[in-house]
Order: sequence, then structure tokens, then C-alpha cells
Amino acid sequence: MKTLVYTLLALLAFAGNSILCRVALGKDLIDPASFTAIRLLSGIVVLVVIMQLANWRQPNSVDEVTTRNSIHSTAGLKSSHPHALSKGSWNAALMLFVYAITFSYAYTSLDTGTGALILFGTVQMTMIVVGAVSGQKFHLAEWFGVMIAFAGFVYLVLPGASAPSISGFVLMAMSGVAWGLYTLEGKRCSEPISDTSFNFIRTLPLVIILSIVTISFSTVTPAGILLAIISGGFASAVGYVIWYAALAGLSGIQAGVVQLLVPVIAAAGGVIFADEVFSLRLGISSLVILSGIMIVLLGKHYLSKRL
Repeated sequence: MKTLVYTLLALLAFAGNSILCRVALGKDLIDPASFTAIRLLSGIVVLVVIMQLANWRQPNSVDEVTTRNSIHSTAGLKSSHPHALSKGSWNAALMLFVYAITFSYAYTSLDTGTGALILFGTVQMTMIVVGAVSGQKFHLAEWFGVMIAFAGFVYLVLPGASAPSISGFVLMAMSGVAWGLYTLEGKRCSEPISDTSFNFIRTLPLVIILSIVTISFSTVTPAGILLAIISGGFASAVGYVIWYAALAGLSGIQAGVVQLLVPVIAAAGGVIFADEVFSLRLGISSLVILSGIMIVLLGKHYLSKRL
């Protein structure tokens, strides 16, 4: 039950990022650069607080070291050095920033559900492609799933009244690639809360540069600032922490499949909060893309069991 609650809360947080960003930018309450900067800064503040509350400090006794390593072992994580605090990486921070900035600019021209579908579809496709490039062998069924998902993307962007803008599609696809690479980078982390916090902190130089470059044409309102703070401080920072808690009770295949629910939740949120219309094209492409990705994930899971 605890895993179920954590998972639902995390999925709502992931979808909430799309909804909050789309409402803020779709209604011109804030510009994309300012939304990104405030979102990341809010995430930094909240994550640092969470890190302190979680007592991620140097253990000062053998019992504390044993306890922490036991927790890591239970969660399937590497045991950290008793006198070292994991601090993320610059590569992960760069991917995090690229994800956040392209995500914001993409939502100036994409509906909520369409953006979430492109994002999470691209994330899964990126991880699949990286696996293939790294030498991972794919079964025929898995390649079939990849082709189905790709066909869904092609159908989504075919010319027509309900087709998403090309610029929005490209930007959100870039965001998905960056988040997929960030996720792969995160698989090697030893302390998720600490690594995530320091990855956010490492984006500060990029946030400062972004703010300086865009300050002359920035547009902010109190409502836009509030939405960005909620997105960064709660839907992002708290959402990621909850997701890590959920992962302790989910298998890899379960974690991959449940994330496919995010575009559906985001699309529903767009209809409710952003007065958007759920188009037939989005419905069909969602079904095709998510089905293809599910075939890959399930195929990999059951094939590995048989082998």
C-alpha cells in the first residue's frame, strides 16, 4: 500500500510539472526562461532542506555507518564511504538544465498531453537506443515495439489541423533525450537525495547565465512565479524524492510501465486546468506510442526470464 501511494503521488507530481508549466506559459503569466530559473532555484532550496531533514551527514559512529549501509542495501543502492557525501556530477547537472529549459520553451506551443507524450515517449526511446548502442542485444519482439512507437511519433507530427508545432516537438524531444540521459546517469548514484540536491545546485551557474541573457525581455507575474515555485519546489524536488521512495518497492519493469500513465494524467489535467481539447490524433498516437514502448519493456522482461 505504501508503494502504491508513493507511486501515485510521484506520477501526479510528474504530470503536475507539465500542467503547471503549460498553464503558466499558455496564459502568458511568465516567460520560459524565468519559469526555468525559478523552478530550478526553488528545487535547490527545497532539496537542500530535505537533505538536511533526512540527516544526510557524515556518520559519526560505527552503528550509524552500519545503519546507512543497511538502508542502501535494502534499496539496492551502493554503500557510500563513511566519510564522503555523494555530490552528483556536472554531466548530470547539464542534462538536468537542458531538460528544464527545453521543457519550458516547448510548452509555449504544445498542449499539456501532447508535450507529456513526446517527453516520456522520448525518454523511454532514448534509454532503449542507448542500450542498443552500448551493445545490448534486442529480440525481434523488442525491435517490433520500437518500430510501433516510432510510427506513433510519425503519426503525431503528420501535417494537419491538430498536429503539434515542429519547433515544440523538437524542443520537447530534446528535453526527453536530456532527461533520459539524466536518468541513466542517475542509475550510478549511491545517495539519490544527495546526488539530486547537488545536481540541482550545480545548475546555478547556468541559471545565472540564463537570467542575465534573458532579463531584458523577461515577463513575470505573481501567479507565474507561484506556479514556477510549485513546479520546482514540490512537483520536481518533492516529486523526485517520493519517486525514489516508490522505486524501493517497484521492479524495473513496473517502474518503466507505470511512467507511461503520466501523459494520460497530464492530458486530463490539461483539459481540466488549461481548457484544452483531447484530440483524436493525440488519443491514437498515445495508444500507439505507449503500446510500442510497453511491448519493448515487457518483451525485455519476459525474454530475460526465459533466458
